[in-house]
Amino acid sequence: MKRPDGRDLNQIRPTTIETGVLRNAEGSARITVGETVVLCAATVEERLPGFLKGKGKGWVTAEYGMLPRSTNERMTRESVQGRQGGRTMEIQRLIGRSLRAVMDLESLGERTIVVDCDVLEADGGTRTASVTGGCAALHQALTYLVEQQKIPYHPMRELVSAISVGMLGGGVCLDLCYQEDHRSDVDLNVVITGSKQFVEVQGTAEGRPFSHQSLLKMLESAAGGCGELNQIQRAALALTEESPGS
Repeated sequence: MKRPDGRDLNQIRPTTIETGVLRNAEGSARITVGETVVLCAATVEERLPGFLKGKGKGWVTAEYGMLPRSTNERMTRESVQGRQGGRTMEIQRLIGRSLRAVMDLESLGERTIVVDCDVLEADGGTRTASVTGGCAALHQALTYLVEQQKIPYHPMRELVSAISVGMLGGGVCLDLCYQEDHRSDVDLNVVITGSKQFVEVQGTAEGRPFSHQSLLKMLESAAGGCGELNQIQRAALALTEESPGS
C-alpha cells in the first residue's frame, strides 16, 4: 500500500523537538510531526487543587486547544462557545495521565505544573504529539526547579511519548497523518515510557473489528515508533544515560 507521503508502513513522520522556545515559561517545547505542529508550555504554580491540599505531594495537569486556523477551515474558539468540547477534555486528560505516570509526585512538593498544549498546525496525531512534546516541556520545568533548589531531585522517573498506529487496507501503518486517520479501519493511540512500559492504549475499529494478532502487530509497531521518539526527546533535552529524569 502506498502512503500519501511515500513513507514505509513502519516509518514515523519527520519529527523535531525544539526546547526553550518561550522565554517566560519554566519549560517549553515546539514539536513538529510531519505537518502537525504543537507548542507546549510548562508552568510552575505554587498552589494545589483542593483535593490535594495537605497531602504532601504535587500535581501535574494539562490543557489542550487548537488554534482556529490550525485546520483547513476556521474553527470557532471554545472560549467563544462558552464551554470546552468533549474531545478537548478527553485529550487533555490523556496528556495529564500520561505525564503523571512517569512522575514522583511526592518529591514535587505541594505545587502544580500545568502543561499547555496548543496546536498550531493539525495534520493528524495532535494528541500524541502533545504527549511527546509536553513531556519535553515538563522535563525542562522540573530541571528549573532543581536548579533553583526548590526540590531535592528531579521528579521525572523516565520520559514518555505517544504515537498513533492503524490498519489500512489490511496492513499496519505507523504514525497516521490526517488523510490516513480519516480512512483507517482501525485507529490506536499508544502511550509508552522510555523503558517500553505501556501507559495507555486507546483503540477503535472504525470499520470491521480487528483480531488479537492485528492488535499485537500494532502494539509492536507503536513500541518501535515510541522508541524513536524517545531518542528525539533525549537529543532535544541533551540527556545522557546518567541524566536525571531520563
